[in-house]
Amino acid sequence: MKPYFPRLIDNRLQQELEAFGAVLITGPKWCGKTTTALNQAKSALFLQDPDERDQNLTLADIKPSALLEGENPRLIDEWQDAPQLWDAVRFSVDKRSESGLYILTGSTRVNESLIAHTGTGRISRLKMRTMSLYEAGDSTGEVSLSQLLAGEEPAGRSPHTIEDIANLIVGGGWPSSVGKPQEVKQRQVAGYCEAIVDTDVYAADGDIRDSQKLSYVLRSYSRHISTQATIKTITSDVSNNYDSIYRETVSKYLTALRSIFVIEDLPAWSPALRSKTTVAASSTRHFTDPAIAAYFLDANPADLLNDLHTMGLLFESLVVRDLRAYAQTLEAKVYHYRDHGGLEADAILHFKDGQWAAFEVKLGNRAVDEGAKNLVKLASRIDQESMNSPAFLAVITGGGYAYRREDGVYVIPIGCLRN
Repeated sequence: MKPYFPRLIDNRLQQELEAFGAVLITGPKWCGKTTTALNQAKSALFLQDPDERDQNLTLADIKPSALLEGENPRLIDEWQDAPQLWDAVRFSVDKRSESGLYILTGSTRVNESLIAHTGTGRISRLKMRTMSLYEAGDSTGEVSLSQLLAGEEPAGRSPHTIEDIANLIVGGGWPSSVGKPQEVKQRQVAGYCEAIVDTDVYAADGDIRDSQKLSYVLRSYSRHISTQATIKTITSDVSNNYDSIYRETVSKYLTALRSIFVIEDLPAWSPALRSKTTVAASSTRHFTDPAIAAYFLDANPADLLNDLHTMGLLFESLVVRDLRAYAQTLEAKVYHYRDHGGLEADAILHFKDGQWAAFEVKLGNRAVDEGAKNLVKLASRIDQESMNSPAFLAVITGGGYAYRREDGVYVIPIGCLRN
């Protein structure tokens, strides 16, 4: 039996099971949803088991409640293959008035028209992602976001060289790759990405057939990772470099990629400002894991080391991936900030109690000064009569030491960070 690698979402899942009748875990394929759910479930239904698939789908049509029979919490894996089970779960939760009855997992969003009730108040929703560096054992965890919020100053040293960071970007955060050689990790990423183009998008959308154009869109999206590129820009990029394509087609492809949790853009933050500066509302382009972008750019670690600009953009995406995982445990949301004056922050953590923290991401230490100046300037623009002052400001780097600068800005290597 394979060892279970603890995930940051474990405690959150337990808490949600104590509060709700059912919990839905969504996220990209192979990110560990089923394994994490099985760690807390006491019985399971696998809808994609080929030996029982036809029988289960038939029973879902005839008597879906029969598939819910089993010790609770009962896992219903890849529930979207039988959408009628959603309403059966919701009805069972209502009827039994108990918590912790079911865990549903899904790697594809379901058309809301296929279910009669949203499940609000009955079914909680959790999003799972590929593994952060801390979960994978690639961060020392010496610097904790929760401790920074409590006023503790950072201290620690990252074990990673810039070559290590290149390997971590390209190797991805899928649980099956933990402890594997770099070439095996990259082969697994390639298998995942090939499946996106060959089968996964079509299975989710049912209408996308031109796999070559989909590959072109994915390559263009990868070229614009960690930017606010518009659909028009991506369409022009595909048309100029590969093949003619309509903007509506690009939009359709991106919608399908979101439905299978391949794309996860970072929304813009809209704080109250002292000035009348207009805040940009465009999202920053990101994949659920930066290794996807590296694959479609045909970039291996050596390529990234020879193109530090591209590596910096992919490193920013890796940091956003990890911040999302860490923020989830702290009930915080992650945004980016950019105003029309050009001032930006690569990531903003906004907490339920109104606290917030801002981050700039700089691969090398030489750019730390620039990032720190941007953050201090951003903090000065926030209307602190309407909002709190920042809990902290931090520049996240690829390596080196964690410390507090004289201007109060923290410098934190990603290889030291945790939730």
